Amino acid sequence: MKIAVPKETKVKENRVALSPDVVKDLVKKGFTVSVEKGAGEKSYFNDDIYTTAGASIADHKSVFSDADVVMAVNAPSAEDIGLMKKGSVLLSFMYAATHPELVDACVKAGVSAFSVDAIPRISRAQKMDALSSQANLAGYKSVIIAADALGKIFPLMMTAAGTIKPSKIVIMGAGVAGLQAIATGKRLGAIVEVSDIRPETKEQVLSLGGKFIEVAGDSSVKMEGGYVKGVSDEFLKKQQELIAKHVADADIVITTALIPGRKAPVLISEAMVNSMKNGSVIVDMAVEQGGNVVGSKMNENIVTKNGVKIIGESNLPSLLPLNASELYAKNISTFLFHLATKDGFKWEMEEEITKGSLITHNGAAVHPSVNKPVTA
Repeated sequence: MKIAVPKETKVKENRVALSPDVVKDLVKKGFTVSVEKGAGEKSYFNDDIYTTAGASIADHKSVFSDADVVMAVNAPSAEDIGLMKKGSVLLSFMYAATHPELVDACVKAGVSAFSVDAIPRISRAQKMDALSSQANLAGYKSVIIAADALGKIFPLMMTAAGTIKPSKIVIMGAGVAGLQAIATGKRLGAIVEVSDIRPETKEQVLSLGGKFIEVAGDSSVKMEGGYVKGVSDEFLKKQQELIAKHVADADIVITTALIPGRKAPVLISEAMVNSMKNGSVIVDMAVEQGGNVVGSKMNENIVTKNGVKIIGESNLPSLLPLNASELYAKNISTFLFHLATKDGFKWEMEEEITKGSLITHNGAAVHPSVNKPVTA
């Protein structure tokens, strides 16, 4: 089976789908691997390292047209999907519910597409969980870029000239990214306060040294697969009222709230931004999906009239491309080994991971998120 890795074309994307170490493992297992010229350069993997690992270097067109399996970080463009041969397979992040043009392109080309973001969050799929591996890095990086933008240090410091009070961080959301942000902020010496609508996260927050801002849940909070799938405007308003005073006193606010397939909920209002101190910093980790913060803009750093810095970095894992690519390569190769051998795909259509992540197959859209029944 021939695997191909294209060069990522998304703006601000520095990752690559397979690291040289994982390429070497694939070759040992009997797969053939080709990598587009320059695909790993932004992750610090040059072409020579890939050839030493056993891969061949290919041009852009042949990467798609000659492959049995295309493995990518972001889904290729509809035009590049059109270059793939009928019956070939795509493995990448796809976010199918919000990108119907990619689903249509795969259907038209006769390509079977597995979406990494749709892998069920079950214990035996943990090693395939690219959402978590990348969010973990994003949570770390969010604190680092906030610290760089903040005009003061994080820890308590006692000097002959006086005592410097520790910085205060408020984190909205205690998922994978939020928990890593808590841990990083605490390691750097800050006081960390955390808000999350899931009461079960309180113990995790406390175990990392954070202070939990507790909002009583209600029936509008809908959970599915470990994610919040829906919440009422009334509940969000109640949450905002409770955390407003914490935000006003914060040096840094980091927001992480996402609802799969929907616009990100607004957690920080304009009034809350205006209440913050001159020189304080907000990192909106949900900016690519509309943002949690009123006034944030994707891939822009904004300074408000009252001197608050709002950072709208859309791709935080890409700022750590070496680690992000290594972890993603492990995730996606484990996923491939579950689905296939060097001789072909198993097509176990009722198996939970296959069924949960297969978006298109045999010229049809098959995943529930794209409103089609699953077929064999």
